Amino acid sequence: MNIHESGENYLETILLLQQQKGNVRSVDIVNELGYSKSSVSRAVNILQNAGLIIIAPGSGAITFTESGIRRAQEVYVRHNILNEFLILLGINEKTAETDACRIEHVISADTFDAIKIFVEKNKNT
Repeated sequence: MNIHESGENYLETILLLQQQKGNVRSVDIVNELGYSKSSVSRAVNILQNAGLIIIAPGSGAITFTESGIRRAQEVYVRHNILNEFLILLGINEKTAETDACRIEHVISADTFDAIKIFVEKNKNT
């Protein structure tokens, strides 16, 4: 399933909100990201149509499908590894966080795998 960078950001946000709050609804995403209700509604509908999330009728609770949770976790892991990598390079934490969020969507699998190996070898040194 090929979704855009913004879709991956929404998946990651939903994952983090679920970890913090348990139940996630569109209004929680609006509050977290500061986007308009209509923008979040449109994005959530795209993710639902892509088979990545389910929106419960009535309550509006958002849950992941099996493929959705896998995709969200992949994005989250990429983000964290890239953030650690940039910090290992001496980048300050705020810049590393911002840059990791940008890089996580465009990096090739081969490059990411090499960075992941590097981080695992060097993070405790």
